[in-house]
Amino acid sequence: MSSVVGTATSTLIGQRSNTQSPEELLVALAATPVNDPRRPALRDRTIEAWLPLARHLARRYSGRGAPDDDLTQTASVGLIKAVDNFDPSRGIDFSGYAIPTVIGEIKRYFRDRTWAVRVPRRLQELRLSISAANGVLTQTLGRLPTVADIASYLDVSEETVLEGLEGARAYRATSLSTPIGSDGNRELGDTLGDDDHEIDLVEIRVALAPALATLPEREREILSLRFHGNLTQAQIADRIGVSQMHVSRLITRSLATLRHRLADDIAA
Repeated sequence: MSSVVGTATSTLIGQRSNTQSPEELLVALAATPVNDPRRPALRDRTIEAWLPLARHLARRYSGRGAPDDDLTQTASVGLIKAVDNFDPSRGIDFSGYAIPTVIGEIKRYFRDRTWAVRVPRRLQELRLSISAANGVLTQTLGRLPTVADIASYLDVSEETVLEGLEGARAYRATSLSTPIGSDGNRELGDTLGDDDHEIDLVEIRVALAPALATLPEREREILSLRFHGNLTQAQIADRIGVSQMHVSRLITRSLATLRHRLADDIAA
């Protein structure tokens, strides 16, 4: 009997014509020992024969935010798993076994790879449940379901539904280049705040105010004209009626005084 089986197996493996169907390839693959050197080539032929099924299932999920190439690749991974784990002796049709396997792989891809922001798996699955419930309830109720309707349908609390809806916002991100406004001349990124470098100076300015108050009035005026009015030393000299050199000495002395007093405040 073993010789008969071996002969039949060799016949199946040895066939290389295009008349061998995908189903026959599966049978031949199952009958080939794992350590048989002919098995890798037969496995490749079997996977290639069933690739149209994987591509067909991938196209069903096209247009949902994932690249078509990625969907095809993911479906192919699911098909490979189905081919490797399929057992014809159980009497199950391969399509009936492979389709759930491939679709499961695609759904895992959407669950794990297509979220703009990573959220807990519980919220990812909750989003899918809410989406399915929304479709069913819209048909049965003839209107958009409320949070309470969805909560009752899923047998969860309304807070859980709201949490799932909030988490669903992380599924897709909006480009900062998205036009906004009635004229479309502005982009979403224009509404976002930028780093305010003046904030870093707030603490210094708070500490500087008391130190400035201790300076003579003329020195405070000179510093104000120089650093707030952006006047040159020559312009300041003309305005207050002294020489430019004297203005320079007063600025140097005033800044030294401020530095010492600020250093004393920090030390204290």
